[in-house]
Amino acid sequence: MSSPSALSSPQAASLPSNRGRGTAIIVYMLFLGSVLAVVTAPLGVLIAHLKRRNADDWVASHFSFQIRTFWLGVLGGGVFVAAWQLLGLAGLPPMAPWAMGYVYFTVCLIWMVARCGVGIQRLTSNRPIDNPRSLAFGGARISLED
Repeated sequence: MSSPSALSSPQAASLPSNRGRGTAIIVYMLFLGSVLAVVTAPLGVLIAHLKRRNADDWVASHFSFQIRTFWLGVLGGGVFVAAWQLLGLAGLPPMAPWAMGYVYFTVCLIWMVARCGVGIQRLTSNRPIDNPRSLAFGGARISLED
């Protein structure tokens, strides 16, 4: 176990500053919690908006990524609801809009959980999101290989 004086060495000076890191982790957890209780996502984006200015630059990239995740999800949901209503009015069998809804919801859920997973992995590795404005996964390469 290292003593507090060991942390004041030149080695400790090379560690990145982590101002806002804990809050960013909480926001990712709130986003993941929205799978069960939708109200946690708006709470998470509110926290991200409030804390982004005071965070270190690399952590602020996570807050920007989280904010974008929320608003892209809201936009996608709005577009989907409009399309769903139009399909219902078009006289299609009721099963068609419902099937489309389940597929769309599943894809959106995978997208959101994957973005949170990438964000948490990069945050716990003390790395920024390379491209917080990305529509996909912030510039991270996703693979299923070990």
